[in-house]
Amino acid sequence: MNQKNRVGVVLLNWNGREVLERYLPSVVRYTRQEEVVIYVIDNGSTDDSVAWLQTHYADQVELLLFEENHGFAGGYNKALDLIEVEYALLLNSDVEVTENWLNPLIDYMDTHPEVVACQPKIKSWREPDFFEYAGAAGGFIDCLGYPFCRGRLFSTLEKDKGQYDDPLSIFWATGAALCIRLQNFRAVGGFDERFFAHMEEVDLCWRLLARGGKIKCIPQSEVYHYGGATLSDENPRKVYLNFRNNLLMLYKNMPHKELVKVLRYRWFLDYLASFIFLLTGSYKKMKAVWRARKDYQSIRIQFSADRIENLEKTIQENIKERKNYSILVEYYLKRRKHFSEIERN
Repeated sequence: MNQKNRVGVVLLNWNGREVLERYLPSVVRYTRQEEVVIYVIDNGSTDDSVAWLQTHYADQVELLLFEENHGFAGGYNKALDLIEVEYALLLNSDVEVTENWLNPLIDYMDTHPEVVACQPKIKSWREPDFFEYAGAAGGFIDCLGYPFCRGRLFSTLEKDKGQYDDPLSIFWATGAALCIRLQNFRAVGGFDERFFAHMEEVDLCWRLLARGGKIKCIPQSEVYHYGGATLSDENPRKVYLNFRNNLLMLYKNMPHKELVKVLRYRWFLDYLASFIFLLTGSYKKMKAVWRARKDYQSIRIQFSADRIENLEKTIQENIKERKNYSILVEYYLKRRKHFSEIERN
């Protein structure tokens, strides 16, 4: 390993010239360290992203070009096969970093070898005083496999008042700014490329935890995420991928007895969600949920070998960062809108 390149900050780009122009300058400005290399991976862009990078950042970043769009999972997998670093920091192209954002993450992992991945505090670029949807102050999943965040429950975003400034063990670290030991990423097989996009970081983190690793949120590092640069929340494709991939993730990682029980609840809840989409006039989202359920049933056999391998290699089945309550019950029935309200009860 080249010790001058201990850390690789890896950005994935697809037709994102305007996004890069807005956010890449902060990454270059605040990541100029001897042991750090900034990689921009182009996922088969058809705009002028590559030409713009070659014109303006040829000396500051290393550019890796793919001929086609491999998605989030495939793009990062292929990129991380090509680089050799100790730590890979996967950073969305629509993230603005702050001064000294990188050191707290690397310093913490250097002194805590059991920690295989971590994330910074993720705040909203649009509303800088608030946490951001994709990651906030660390991710968890509930007893039914629904992901949520400290600082963000469903559509409720908390204002950052320092209430989550303690480093905390979490279930999943956001793919918007994920710092991971490259050897551990490779050891568990990286991202599942069949997911294409959405939920793949939760699936990855489940495998890391099940094999004995720890994942942390390090709020002493802070970044600002724009969000929705690839697929907006209103896009039925995003609804489809979230519902389908969440079910596939459960199938891949959850022990049999628990899986059977959880899937019974999820059948009802997923169709309830589709009915709510219908009532609110979101017909395409309703159909996206139905198609996600149908496709899950038809393709899950393709994940059987992964399920067997994951369960055989599990050494930590009862992961404490997987909560034993239902986030739906807590949020909608008990009206607890903040993570701190749930955890203190």
